[in-house]
Amino acid sequence: MDLSLVNAFGKFGAKPRNRLHSLSAMAADGAMVLNCSKAHFGHPSPGILRYEDRLSREPAESKEGADLGQHLTLALDGELPVRMVVTSIADDDRGHRSFHVRTDLVGKLVKFDGDHFIIDFTRSEKIRPAAVSARRK
Repeated sequence: MDLSLVNAFGKFGAKPRNRLHSLSAMAADGAMVLNCSKAHFGHPSPGILRYEDRLSREPAESKEGADLGQHLTLALDGELPVRMVVTSIADDDRGHRSFHVRTDLVGKLVKFDGDHFIIDFTRSEKIRPAAVSARRK
């Protein structure tokens, strides 16, 4: 399904400030939603999808970069979950962008020094009620 950036962010209850270029937003449930580029993903160990980037890649006057810096600070200070929107750019002359979401992954900001940031995404596990877990023991 080909989502717009607004619709992709909306899947997590967030609204990007700029409907075409936002890098991040805060969701209604307190999670940070991050617009990720495929080029910045890696696999440091089994079960972990790492996203690593720098704020300094954005122009100094970029509102989107400033928003991302604020959102990363909030995520670090509040130990907030990070949700993923992935941007894909078509290999055609127009460079059409499409967006998809990974609802099965939840990220944790593991490093942010004001520029360089690292987020490790892992599969979210459904939390079972304690009564169900206790009965299975």
